[in-house]
Amino acid sequence: MFDRLEIEVLPPGSRYAAQVRLRVNREDVIREAVGEGGRGPFAADVLPADRPSPLRATAEARRLELGAPECTGECCGFLTVVVQRFGEIVQWSDWTMPGAPPLAPDPYPLPEFHFEAGQYDAELARAEADRSWQARP
Repeated sequence: MFDRLEIEVLPPGSRYAAQVRLRVNREDVIREAVGEGGRGPFAADVLPADRPSPLRATAEARRLELGAPECTGECCGFLTVVVQRFGEIVQWSDWTMPGAPPLAPDPYPLPEFHFEAGQYDAELARAEADRSWQARP
């Protein structure tokens, strides 16, 4: 059984530009990891209009920053994950959690997620095409 990805763009607020929430199997993995006051990645960074999204999975493993706690990532560290495609499977693995001491195991590590590549690609294409979150001139 594969995990299921859902991408939601939250409108800009008083502290942050539009940001992305990533749900896996309907659970908000960003909020779980960075806490209530934290943030997900900025929509402009993970859903850019001028190039493919860094969320696009390729055979080359890439570490992506997916969130920061309320105190900011520069202070407490960022939520990051390694994204890689293995044929028809997209894998998210090797999480780093904000606030975890260097070289210490994460207190509540997120599991590996395995997505069916077709569903993953379709959800990412849908999110990339929806530009409704961008400010209109």
